[in-house]
Amino acid sequence: MKNGIWGNEEVKDLFSSIEKLKDEGKPLRKAFMEHARKYNRQPNSVRNYYYHEIDNLEQDTPRLKKLGIDLEKHKKNSIQYFTKEEEEKLMGKIDDLVKGGYSVRKACLTLSNGDINQMLRYQNKYRNFKAEAQPMKKDNIIKFTKKKDKITDGELQALFMGLVRLVKRSAAEEINDQVKDTMNRASQELRKTIVALNNKEKEYRELKESFIKIKEENAKLVKDMFKLKCDKAGKLRQKYQELEAVKNN
Repeated sequence: MKNGIWGNEEVKDLFSSIEKLKDEGKPLRKAFMEHARKYNRQPNSVRNYYYHEIDNLEQDTPRLKKLGIDLEKHKKNSIQYFTKEEEEKLMGKIDDLVKGGYSVRKACLTLSNGDINQMLRYQNKYRNFKAEAQPMKKDNIIKFTKKKDKITDGELQALFMGLVRLVKRSAAEEINDQVKDTMNRASQELRKTIVALNNKEKEYRELKESFIKIKEENAKLVKDMFKLKCDKAGKLRQKYQELEAVKNN
């Protein structure tokens, strides 16, 4: 590994490890963590690269064949629906984080371990859950609260904390969008670099083959030239012997 670039051997190692864990019925998270330790990477980065690379390989048949990866063993999981128990447990965790100052988005992102797709799934589920939990007004009766002369310290503190959470949420969403945009640009640049390297490798092979061919042709010419010189020397020697014989007679 150099400067974060994934080499072919590392990619094959990751996919091979995941295939082995799938056969053993173990979670993919273990493969991401083991690979991260082995190659000094972050587990989230390994997971994101894996799913992104699946999309890339689906569009790049030559590279897929070169790596020898069977994409049938790496199909993305279909949507899994929450059980009632799982839903209530997840909603409780999100509520606890929100009460601690997290925005819903950040809470969902934390619980999904940085997986954007999973984060969106949690976020949508939470908002739907909250919408369904809103109490219905009975008999269309609207209750009016008594107007207060002043805001209490508790209400002022709650208002302040709400503003803090709002600022944090806005900042977090902005940062997440920036990170996502940066990752997309980096992925595109990496893709271009890999394609360029493959082209250079192909050029190098063609030049090497041409060099070997020229070298073989040159050796053949040297051999033919040496043979011609030998033939010419033989003929000169024969002619000289004939002249000597005539002279002696």
